[in-house]
Amino acid sequence: MTDDDGYFGERVAVDYDTSSAEMFEPALVDATVDVLAELAGAGRALELGIGTGRIALPLARRGVPVHGIDLSRAMLARLRAKPGGDAIGVTVGDFSTAKAEGTYSVVYLLFNTIMNLTTQDEQVACFRNAAAHLAPGGCFVVEVMVPELRKLPAGQTVVPFHTSATRWAFDIYDVATQATSSNYVEVVDGRGEYRSIPFRYVWPSELDLMARLAGLRPRERWEGWTREPFTSDSDRHVSIWEKPVA
Repeated sequence: MTDDDGYFGERVAVDYDTSSAEMFEPALVDATVDVLAELAGAGRALELGIGTGRIALPLARRGVPVHGIDLSRAMLARLRAKPGGDAIGVTVGDFSTAKAEGTYSVVYLLFNTIMNLTTQDEQVACFRNAAAHLAPGGCFVVEVMVPELRKLPAGQTVVPFHTSATRWAFDIYDVATQATSSNYVEVVDGRGEYRSIPFRYVWPSELDLMARLAGLRPRERWEGWTREPFTSDSDRHVSIWEKPVA
């Protein structure tokens, strides 16, 4: 992953909550926290890529002790500035390799954040890191999109997702490497600005194999946090793998 001066530094952190406002909708946050609190039980939760605390803070308010790992000090500063943020333990580092003290009942990685790891090796390392933090019987939860390529006409690899008079945004896919990028063009005071953020898209079956390599076994897969069935038409999924007790 990139360092704090890169893709998730101050430029992104300053308006992250506003630009991702749909992910802060109370119904979505409550449904997410319901699942995570149930999985945590009387234990602790570890969030990989804790960011500004969208889920960690309401989960902590439910009485679940939460620790987070994140590389971006700018994002963590926003977490700390929120009510209750100073009570959340944080480890600064790459969540695919950084270690937090102790074990956890649930480790979770939300909102496509697994795709911030831009190589397969890094994604496999993330699963192994999550498994190493789990107590026996604990669960690793990943929320991520299903790649949109399956719905595109043959040969199309550019997917627009925002257009306005001053701002355009589109994803570019490379099917040979599973590399993708989100690209933003914005006109401010007559001047154009361009920004590109790299990702690596990943299929559900590939995640299952990563889990197996980490010693985890499948437990649940839903389309969303209200436990809708995952089908061939689903454009996202919430997947849960369990660490065997013995």
